[in-house]
Amino acid sequence: MTMTDSAPLITGVDFVCIPAQDFDAMCAFYGETLGLPFVKRYGTKPGAEYQAGNLTLAIMRTKDFGGTFSRNAMPIALQVADVAGARRQLEAKGVRFISETFDSGVCWQAICLDPDGNPLSLHHRYAPKATNADLPVQEPN
Repeated sequence: MTMTDSAPLITGVDFVCIPAQDFDAMCAFYGETLGLPFVKRYGTKPGAEYQAGNLTLAIMRTKDFGGTFSRNAMPIALQVADVAGARRQLEAKGVRFISETFDSGVCWQAICLDPDGNPLSLHHRYAPKATNADLPVQEPN
């Protein structure tokens, strides 16, 4: 397939990486605590994938993939039907929240941490998403 001027270069996001130190605890959290479906393991390396709706979360023990561990600075927003209800369920399982549940004006959110301290946002959007027709036209610089 060739790229044309009318075809976008980037067509989607296949996965996001979540840095891990304690790989087993992270897999238990994403698979058991959050209940995300397991997709695959990276052979004998400490890497695994879990499916969150249309996004794959790749849990990788950073040092085994040539990196230095550093927690994500900003949360990954995980869509839920009811932020308050999901928060209660996760708090009952011992998940630590670092924010109150808040209303951003378009969504409800509550920020928690995974076992290695990566932030996650329980997120429920109640306002309709803007369409391309709603966005202002900006010329490139």
